[in-house]
Amino acid sequence: MKTVTIAGTTVPALGMGTWNIGDSSAKRAAEIEALRVGLDAGLTVIDTAEMYGSGRSEKLVGEAIAGRRDEVYLVTKVLPSNASTSGVQRACEASLKRLGTDHVDLYLLHWSGGVPLSDTVEGFERLRDQGKIGAWGVSNFDVDDMENLESVSPDCAANQILYSLEYRGTEFDLLERDREAGVVTMAYSPLGQGGDLLQHPALATIAKRHGAKPAQVALAWVLRQDNMLAIPKAGTAAHQRDNIEGAKLQMTGEDLAELDAAFAPPKRKRHLAML
Repeated sequence: MKTVTIAGTTVPALGMGTWNIGDSSAKRAAEIEALRVGLDAGLTVIDTAEMYGSGRSEKLVGEAIAGRRDEVYLVTKVLPSNASTSGVQRACEASLKRLGTDHVDLYLLHWSGGVPLSDTVEGFERLRDQGKIGAWGVSNFDVDDMENLESVSPDCAANQILYSLEYRGTEFDLLERDREAGVVTMAYSPLGQGGDLLQHPALATIAKRHGAKPAQVALAWVLRQDNMLAIPKAGTAAHQRDNIEGAKLQMTGEDLAELDAAFAPPKRKRHLAML
């Protein structure tokens, strides 16, 4: 499988997201199984956040990786409201408790808020010195945000953003800017939201050509980019296996041309989209 390197650690380019996972007790066993199926297949990256279900996602992840922590590249995120120097410390320690671990591999600022970035970075650096995080990064940062951050510190390891066929605006400038700076792009919701994207006839046509599913085509399209780590959510083992197969699909020039015709690449700067 294609890989990316985050702050010196090489991981598969396909990871596992957990947004909206952990909210239903009826789905809990299936969601844990999905994460473990991914681990069994070598998907080491699991992404979560203190915001997801007010910590319920982190608790579920902690249960899923119990006894397997060494297999996981663990990512979680701090809310902007908790991003002061001291707030980052408290938030991270609370996340570690929910996750059942003494460290996370990557700790992200969920989006830019009112706290000065210098204060947040100071908190991140302290956590790294304490061994509670391996590296730090951001989420939902556009080019101007990244430039502001770079004036504070050059050590940002990743930028997690919305990127899919429906949201291609970052191709105009942000993807290349982060690539050149050594910042890995983490694509959340690469399969879209609500299923509308996956009903598009262009995806159906290409999927039929490859003997695949539309979601697998959408995922392979995201993973075609260098420096890209995709973190789709899978709530069932079957869905997880579909994602794994999708990561193996090789897009052809014909496929890409048809998708460009159906989902036009940006010709000008667009405001960074967020969900």
